[in-house]
Amino acid sequence: MPPRKDVKDPTATTKAALLEAARAEFAAYGVAGARVDRIADRAGVNKERIYGHFGSKEKLFDTVVAAALDEATEAVAMPGDDPADYVSRLFDYYAAHPDVVRLMMWEALHYRSEDALLPGQERRVDKCHSKTVSLAAGLGREPDAAMARTLFTLIGMAMWPSAMPQLARITAGEDATTPEGREALRGHLMEFVRAAVRG
Repeated sequence: MPPRKDVKDPTATTKAALLEAARAEFAAYGVAGARVDRIADRAGVNKERIYGHFGSKEKLFDTVVAAALDEATEAVAMPGDDPADYVSRLFDYYAAHPDVVRLMMWEALHYRSEDALLPGQERRVDKCHSKTVSLAAGLGREPDAAMARTLFTLIGMAMWPSAMPQLARITAGEDATTPEGREALRGHLMEFVRAAVRG
């Protein structure tokens, strides 16, 4: 007899609860500082479920990061022919999801060796290449190394204000992190990108 469609899969429900709890824990404390007992308590399950579903704390972290980046890719469309708009959309996404920025920063610290391969790196390279191709096609250029560097620069510009809000306040004034200040900064970034593309 097939399972009823209105009955939730308890395994899937447990995994989803663990991923949600782990995302908050890792964003706050990183891999080294995160504690599996806090994750389990927040998810309302036994901590042995973490090892049963994911194998280790490090593998759970990798799964959380991959899921967060997949969500960001789905939420923000390809660059296309308007890189300024792309930066604007990324800027807004990172501002609304600061945990994504923190997870990426913790990942950079955890895998700090320059030659360290990230889990799922090949898949992420393919996704970034697709964005490079989209940007190049929109600008009528080749998807070469220079265009990949341009994409990297655009992403960095959009992310930096959310990664370093204290630096924004120091350099651009105390109102830099207010709604009005963020709107002004977003507009500045868009004009900066438009000028760079024209140049």
